[in-house]
Amino acid sequence: MKPANSVLSSYGTTVFEVMSRLAIEHGAVNLGQGFPDGNGPGDVVRAAAVALTEKNNQYPPMLGLPELRQEVARHAKRFYGLDVDWSREVIVTSGATEALAACLFGLIEPGDEVVLIEPLYDSYLPIVRRAGGVPKLVRVEPPDWSLPRADLENAFTYRTKLLLLNTPMNPTGKVFTRDELLFLAGLVERSDAFVVCDEVYEHITFDGAEHVPLITLPGMRDRCLRIGSAGKTFSLTGWKVGYLTASADLLGPVSKAHQFLVFTTPPNLQHATAYGLSLDDGYFTELGQDMKRKRDRLADGLAGIGFDLLPCDGTYFLNAGYRGLADHVDDEAFCRVLTLEAGVTAIPLSAFYQTPDVGGFLRFCFCKADSVLDDAVSKLAGFLG
Repeated sequence: MKPANSVLSSYGTTVFEVMSRLAIEHGAVNLGQGFPDGNGPGDVVRAAAVALTEKNNQYPPMLGLPELRQEVARHAKRFYGLDVDWSREVIVTSGATEALAACLFGLIEPGDEVVLIEPLYDSYLPIVRRAGGVPKLVRVEPPDWSLPRADLENAFTYRTKLLLLNTPMNPTGKVFTRDELLFLAGLVERSDAFVVCDEVYEHITFDGAEHVPLITLPGMRDRCLRIGSAGKTFSLTGWKVGYLTASADLLGPVSKAHQFLVFTTPPNLQHATAYGLSLDDGYFTELGQDMKRKRDRLADGLAGIGFDLLPCDGTYFLNAGYRGLADHVDDEAFCRVLTLEAGVTAIPLSAFYQTPDVGGFLRFCFCKADSVLDDAVSKLAGFLG
């Protein structure tokens, strides 16, 4: 038999899948997977149900329904003062991951260098490598996630095609500051590069941290492709509706990749996402406040047990050190122990790095019901205490 694609077939079962299977097998409280409990805002879900029965269910336009693309443009203006031509600068995608794939397949030529900041969301490297890109990895590390400016300056060269930037950042919970973004913008301009901006957690920030889209900064309007997600903004991760904003020139090659990946996205979910984006500011403010409350609830419980909490200014995820509780156990082994013996599943932070030498930290997902978070804390306290 001839071999399969050497890039994608080289990836084994991820630790995320392994830990989720263990959680199911052992009935553990799963704080590993990043999806909320519940079924999303009722009015947004109802809008999808109404559209399914009362609106057209045939192919929508390849770029997305005008109704949704217009709302994406209005959303950019309302929250960030960004003027967007909805007819030429917005594409609807089947989730943010498809948007990432379309951007990378549409822009990367084999041999192009792509700068990525570890720790990484797990789909980034496989897509970059399958597109023929050469990853250039730079790390932010616990406990403070500070930006390594010298390393970044060395990573950017005349061969750099693009930067893949995630802010607010999974798994760190880091929200890049305006000063950090201006520094990155300078490197991008120096290398004449593009930026794919994964901003799916844009409305989930805490403690006064401001999400600043890189596309709004000087010199970045024609270099950035900005990705948003209905799954994260409306706590409906199964819908897989994303939206991509960029200049018309950048969207041209990306739309070619998009049409050959999925072509389009279910129209009823597009109608409902358009409705959701039109909600008043109170919805978006409450989303961040609710997630902050959940973060604090879990953080207080973990701190009371003896975990050392790392900064978390956004996203669904809180990282915690456990060296004071189990000093000589590596993080993947400790996650297995907690799943099998304590009945709580987390993810080892080292899984998000290519060189797993950042030990002693676990990532917990807090976008769960209060009762689930309390149950997890109780089980951990019972086992570790």
